[in-house]
Amino acid sequence: MKRARFSEEQIIGVLKEAEAGAKVSELCRRHGISDATFYTWRNKYGGLEVSEMRRLRQLEEENRRLKSIVADQALDIRALKDVLAKNGYGPR
Repeated sequence: MKRARFSEEQIIGVLKEAEAGAKVSELCRRHGISDATFYTWRNKYGGLEVSEMRRLRQLEEENRRLKSIVADQALDIRALKDVLAKNGYGPR
């Protein structure tokens, strides 16, 4: 996975500068990003505080972990059903 060049805190700082009235083109040139990157960040992180961003990251990680658990359980159930079907204990 590609490592991000900017942390969420830095991204939110850039967005706060824009909200304070700085020109977008000037911000992009100063921070070395494209206009498209700025607007992508604004769509994704606009209006968030640093603490909210950390909580969002934690929730996304927890969601990923829970989805993995559910997928593992579904595989286990499928394997058990296959074994039962082979032994003649399948649905009637």
